[in-house]
Amino acid sequence: MSLLKDQIAVITGAGRGIGQAIAVKFASEGADVVCVELKNEFAEQTAQKVKELGRKSWIFECNVSDANSVAQAAEKILEATGRVDILVNNAGITRDNLLMRMSESEWDAVLDTNLKGTFLFTKAFCRAFLKQRSGRIVSIASVIGLIGNAGQCNYGASKAGVIGFTKCVARELASRGITANAIAPGFIETAMTAALGEEIRQQLQKQIPLGTLGQPEDVANAALFLASPLARYITGQVISVDGGMAM
Repeated sequence: MSLLKDQIAVITGAGRGIGQAIAVKFASEGADVVCVELKNEFAEQTAQKVKELGRKSWIFECNVSDANSVAQAAEKILEATGRVDILVNNAGITRDNLLMRMSESEWDAVLDTNLKGTFLFTKAFCRAFLKQRSGRIVSIASVIGLIGNAGQCNYGASKAGVIGFTKCVARELASRGITANAIAPGFIETAMTAALGEEIRQQLQKQIPLGTLGQPEDVANAALFLASPLARYITGQVISVDGGMAM
């Protein structure tokens, strides 16, 4: 089956973890993939994996929190590909700290990347989607944006913002056949969680009804569904991929 046959997908933060898993999953279903990263070299492995699946791949360097950088990247992407069918807003960072110790720079860095970056990239491709009267927007939020977590006020606020933003975009663009949905991953096996000690991992698993951390492919499968024709009548929704944490 080729759910995304000859579609062109733009994925921010495509270099590793969830972003890379989505890129590979999309390519395996027939999509060509634009990998967006802060530095080109961060996305080289992902682009190679896409090409090994017989699909085209492009790499574009961009700071998602900078309006000029995003505008220039979007222009170059459309020039190189001719069109974009799917946008995945995945780029994100953490700067964890307790609220009483959190600096303004820690707050700003996370909100600028996670929330402002989602706004800038969605806006950058909005006109193209409206013109072609089609498009799929999938933004990666987080279970923390739904249930909160101590030490992550900045991250939780940014991801809750992504959810609210997604619902507004869904309402604005629905009349042109464009859908916008969000995914709220729970604790997923990535480089970040790999660095946690075994004791912390066991504590995390106790919070998850299914009893185990998720894999990047679990999030990629949800993204594939939302980006595909199977989800043509779904918009403004948040799918939790969290093993039941947010229940």
